Amino acid sequence: MAGAIADTAGRILVAKRPEHVHQGGLWEFPGGKLESGESPLHGLRRELSEELGIEVRASRPLIRVHHDYGDRQVLLDVHRVSDYSGLPRGREGQPLAWLHPDTMEAAYFPAADRPIINALRLPSLLLVTGAGSARPDIFLARLARALANGVRLVQLRAHDLSDSAYRSLSARAHALCQQHRARLLLNRHPDLIADIPRHGIHLSGLHLGELSTRPGRADDLVGASCHDAADLQRAEALGLEYALLSPVKQTASHPNALALGWPRFASLVEPVSLPVYALGGLTPGDLDTAFMHGAQGIAAIRGLWPD
Repeated sequence: MAGAIADTAGRILVAKRPEHVHQGGLWEFPGGKLESGESPLHGLRRELSEELGIEVRASRPLIRVHHDYGDRQVLLDVHRVSDYSGLPRGREGQPLAWLHPDTMEAAYFPAADRPIINALRLPSLLLVTGAGSARPDIFLARLARALANGVRLVQLRAHDLSDSAYRSLSARAHALCQQHRARLLLNRHPDLIADIPRHGIHLSGLHLGELSTRPGRADDLVGASCHDAADLQRAEALGLEYALLSPVKQTASHPNALALGWPRFASLVEPVSLPVYALGGLTPGDLDTAFMHGAQGIAAIRGLWPD
């Protein structure tokens, strides 16, 4: 069990591993091994009390990470700690630091911790833009309202536009997202958007299946639409930063698609060490349910796209 503990500035507490242990000298998220018969939440509370001297009052699942180091296999069950009492201190002599997720250098963390950094950098809501892209001014006004409502990650989905019209709309959407410190993901074939301002790329399931290496620039946030275990495994193997898994519920846009349901969603997400958004008929009211079933959060069109 490990805890992602934030301060009021959004920084996360990390601790340095002793030099003589496995992955020694690297930074990690505080926590430790469960004892025999111990529940995960009890183990999290005990470990953070022993290591840091804090008492966890509230937490929720963030991500579960499976990793094979060759000489050992680990499963990290990471919770985001939202409330605690006490002042964190290294009770075992370990150095502590508060780092913003965007400044965390993956090379200074164990490999198993790197998906956790991705999860901490991603918000819990992902807007997939809805209809109306043929009328750019109205479309962008709706996007502005979504950003004002707190959306910080946007996938620009406008399949009805020509490549040139998409380029024009994306430039204006990018400027709008910049104003709100939000990130814009372009949903078009990577070859067609190489020089367009963006914060990342979203791959369709078809494009995902065509790739043998991760597309885009090193600083791109790259994710993909997934519908089954093979898609998720491919996204993980390519080193993508996130995935969408759908449809969780029946949707008006795809009425003939078989809904996964939450238990199936959870079983598909469990084996992959990748932040996965739940998509399909969801609203912000589904967030707590999504977290409890292993999701990074929810992605939505109608649930987040203002009227």
